[in-house]
Amino acid sequence: MSLELVTAGLKEKIGEDCGLGSILKFDFGDDGILVLDASQVPNVISNEDTEAACTMAISLADFMEMADGKLDGTMAFMSGKLKIQGDMGVAMKLGPLLS
Repeated sequence: MSLELVTAGLKEKIGEDCGLGSILKFDFGDDGILVLDASQVPNVISNEDTEAACTMAISLADFMEMADGKLDGTMAFMSGKLKIQGDMGVAMKLGPLLS
């Protein structure tokens, strides 16, 4: 799956206001970056690198498994597949948004 498809899928899933109230960045390494700016309504999703309250470093494949419900976020974090920098509270709010 490509970054473009993941970006489009997240835009569809999140809608206009996901209620996160913060900026969250996904760092997919060599596959690129995805930023969810939920500090404004409508929420903005882009692939432009910017400052974020929370950055989640994860492979694109593991992110897709999490979004599909095949990989639990806590297990991904505990096994080192997911690394979180910044506000852990923002990361914890993400789970219900993806389900």
